[in-house]
Amino acid sequence: MTLDQILVIIGGISLSSWVAWYFWFSEKRVVKIETSAGGFQEAVITVKGGYTPDVLLFEAGKPIKLNFIREETAACSEQVIFPDLQKQAELTPFKSIPVELQIDKPGEYSFQCGMGMLRGKLIVQ
Repeated sequence: MTLDQILVIIGGISLSSWVAWYFWFSEKRVVKIETSAGGFQEAVITVKGGYTPDVLLFEAGKPIKLNFIREETAACSEQVIFPDLQKQAELTPFKSIPVELQIDKPGEYSFQCGMGMLRGKLIVQ
């Protein structure tokens, strides 16, 4: 093997390791959502290559309102699906789309795009 081939292999392994760490092993920041004056636990989630924030903490038994703002036109982000809650919504580009939920049982509830590439999680305590 030549030196160029060795450097390319080392670079490829390094890049692959970084991608694996970033997508699967990096620690996610949990955002605690407070109850607004209207009685909702309300959060704004930006959709652009992913969900920001993507892990949200709520209190069980109080109504939840998620305002999704899709800042892109990629086909993958056209929908948000809550598989455990049998709920979904169509996300119009560059508009705020509210999704109201009532979760009484503590647990973790995932949400994702229609293709399953963008993912997030609701933690209800």
